[in-house]
Amino acid sequence: MRGSRGRPSAGETEQFSATQREAGDGAPGATAAFPYDRMTVERFRAAFPRARWRDDLGIWFVPGTKAERRLRAWSGREWSGVLTHADERGRDAFAFDPIESPFLEAADDLAVRTPSSRAVVAELRMVPWARWDPGSKAWRVPFRSLEELRRRWPAIEDAARRAEPEERRKREAARRASPERADRLAEAAEHRRNRYPVWNDALPPLGRVLQTNVGCLVFEAVTGEIVEPSVAARFYPGVTAGTGTMVWATRRRATHAELVRAWYCWMIAGTSSRPSARGGVAGPGPPSRRA
Repeated sequence: MRGSRGRPSAGETEQFSATQREAGDGAPGATAAFPYDRMTVERFRAAFPRARWRDDLGIWFVPGTKAERRLRAWSGREWSGVLTHADERGRDAFAFDPIESPFLEAADDLAVRTPSSRAVVAELRMVPWARWDPGSKAWRVPFRSLEELRRRWPAIEDAARRAEPEERRKREAARRASPERADRLAEAAEHRRNRYPVWNDALPPLGRVLQTNVGCLVFEAVTGEIVEPSVAARFYPGVTAGTGTMVWATRRRATHAELVRAWYCWMIAGTSSRPSARGGVAGPGPPSRRA
């Protein structure tokens, strides 16, 4: 719960709590916690003029050795009336200026029913006293929280409309038709071919761990099939620098044991044994983090 400077979330209770404690400077007193409401704060401060808000504690502090007893007596005498009065004011305000929306129903309280949406839940959790009711499958908001609900309603309604099944289908259709998705599908299809372009006049050694533009690979065979320049430029842009003929080589990811062995050989031989080769392929060396 929070005092006048904060807003309680939906998980906080409706109770007024008081705890005897020091203020941190040795002064005796008690802290008071209750969900925020402007009229409640006014009544509280009228009853406890020495009360002050503690930013460091996020709570009200009332000085005095008997502060907790006084706070509990006040809450027992005033708290139910405070809530009832706040509900009546909220109900009158709603009758004068209702929230017209297909996602909101007004009866004994305000029932919010929307399609499943994390954005809606995040907004409603910031509304004081709002709670999820599994029986009615709706968020129940008392009229005393109308002011905060009204403030957040444009975001709630916008998120609810976006969560409608028809709107989701439209967004999914647009996503499927986007050029970016087509590019991702093409890249995935090329990746599943397990091939890599190499220069015909500088073929890589087979069966050894080599560093490439896409990580540590092991080449198993050179097919001799000529690589189309457009395919190499689209999917292997770091390999195309040079002149000559490129052919496809079948490749696979290096195993863990192969990576360990390659690293050990590199450590023994030193960096001078890492000859570079054309086609974006380097000789044996320390495995890349991308492997």
